[in-house]
Amino acid sequence: MNELEILAQELGSALLARGEWLAVAESCTGGWLAQSVTAIAGSSGWFDRGFVTYSNAAKLDMLGVPETTLDRHGAVSEATARAMAQGMLAHSRADWAVAITGIAGPSGGSPEKPVGTVCFAWAAKDGGCEAQTCHFAGDRGAVREQAVRHALTGLLQRLAASPLIA
Repeated sequence: MNELEILAQELGSALLARGEWLAVAESCTGGWLAQSVTAIAGSSGWFDRGFVTYSNAAKLDMLGVPETTLDRHGAVSEATARAMAQGMLAHSRADWAVAITGIAGPSGGSPEKPVGTVCFAWAAKDGGCEAQTCHFAGDRGAVREQAVRHALTGLLQRLAASPLIA
């Protein structure tokens, strides 16, 4: 079992113990987060669904990200990550949603948003939503792997700090 699967197994145990469900919205990781959680036997007891919303059109159509958010902040932004996570909750039965959007490279970066910039959001059904931007080093695969690890770790931390969702 690799590190991501170990983290996913810890996450699954925590969600199962709480009777809560997870849904994920991914862009630059292309489904790697969903793959990590579904690699765990029994994940059907705590993982509801995942959307890979790679294009802006998919973010609009599948998650209801407002076009004004994309125009004003760009696809790689905390505002878009928040909208993705909140849209995931609105389009699932999950108690928790994680969203990832970023620039994995090798191209696509800018001085303001260099390659390795990844924005995350973690949202709870109770209305809480937190976002964070990280800058990861390495090639495309390394950036994507670090993003999945950070998403899992971030949710584990938030679960540990959160009361049960009613």
